[in-house]
Amino acid sequence: QVQLVESGGGLVQAGGSLRLSCAASGRTFSSYGMGWFRQVSGKEREFVASINWIGSSTVYADSVKGRFTISRDNAKNTMFLQMNSLKPEDTAVYYCAGVRALRTYTKDYEYGYWGQGTRVTVSS
Repeated sequence: QVQLVESGGGLVQAGGSLRLSCAASGRTFSSYGMGWFRQVSGKEREFVASINWIGSSTVYADSVKGRFTISRDNAKNTMFLQMNSLKPEDTAVYYCAGVRALRTYTKDYEYGYWGQGTRVTVSS
């Protein structure tokens, strides 16, 4: 099992940047494919990005491609989401998720482990 804790959310102006972190407990973090999702109140959870176990393969939603970068440091049991050129429509609660598998996944039902979320607010 793995427990996930996000951090790094906050309030930023449009065009600004934030870096989210997802800290994982346990010794098997490198056995997990990881992903970021986001959710706006009243809407379905949306896929943002995913990364395979070693960081050699990444997938991005079209809405964030070219602006966000997902990465991981297995030695530190941590995953990151660097968010640049933020837009008001990026405002959401961001969740990190893990699945005990080596490849990337893009559907939320494929992930078995979730953090509590961190709120990102982008002002115009």
